Amino acid sequence: MNALRGIAITATAITAVLLLSGCLGEEGDDRGGSVDPVGTWGDTSETSEPSLVLADGGGLTGTDGCNRLTGSWTVDESDHVEFHDVASTRMACESVDTWLEGLSQATIADDTMTVLDQDGSEIGTLERED
Repeated sequence: MNALRGIAITATAITAVLLLSGCLGEEGDDRGGSVDPVGTWGDTSETSEPSLVLADGGGLTGTDGCNRLTGSWTVDESDHVEFHDVASTRMACESVDTWLEGLSQATIADDTMTVLDQDGSEIGTLERED
């Protein structure tokens, strides 16, 4: 059982790397908008808490409190942060609210990122860490 889990995690990581290698060049270079989402959002000192790191150039890494997230981001003309090609590991997580895995876009006001799902509904907030 552990061997199968290891294979699944490795396959997911490889898929994420392949997805990112095709995304960072085109979408990551055109951030547009006037908001600057680059930085760390959420509490990275607690491994069971959700967080995102939005890198300069459009890369995204993070965790929903259990699973690792990777992808890319851009800012559209209405200053919404759009998340693209987000991949996630799929570990079973007891007592962890994995709401962040539903991210699609976000808005930023001051030091608060409001994360929205695919329908544009708020699913949670993250505070800027740095």
